[in-house]
Amino acid sequence: QLQLVESGGGLVQPGGSLRLSCVASGFTLDYYTVAWFRQAPGKEREGVSCISTTYVTNSSPYYEDSVKGRFTISRDSAKITVYLQMNNLKPEDTAVYYCAARMEPNFVCSASFFGLWGQGTQVTVSS
Repeated sequence: QLQLVESGGGLVQPGGSLRLSCVASGFTLDYYTVAWFRQAPGKEREGVSCISTTYVTNSSPYYEDSVKGRFTISRDSAKITVYLQMNNLKPEDTAVYYCAARMEPNFVCSASFFGLWGQGTQVTVSS
């Protein structure tokens, strides 16, 4: 069974950092486009960042405008984990963060593009 499991969320003060992990179970992520989405109460799920497959070298990760320069998406060498490093966190970053994956190198960073989802991890930024 293919599964994605997120971890690393928590409560952090404004200006702090968190690193979220998305771990694949039952498969490896090297042939998958992987994304991080977030959903705040009362709001639609939005794409935070997307990264194409390991073997696409001419594609840059996508970042939503509000997180550019603060968040970084990356893959591990073991091909089973994708990270989201979040720095200089702001209260408006508070949301449940989900990872998603699809075996397709040419991505659209939209929720409708992805079919495999994790269960989410809560991130709360508050003083």
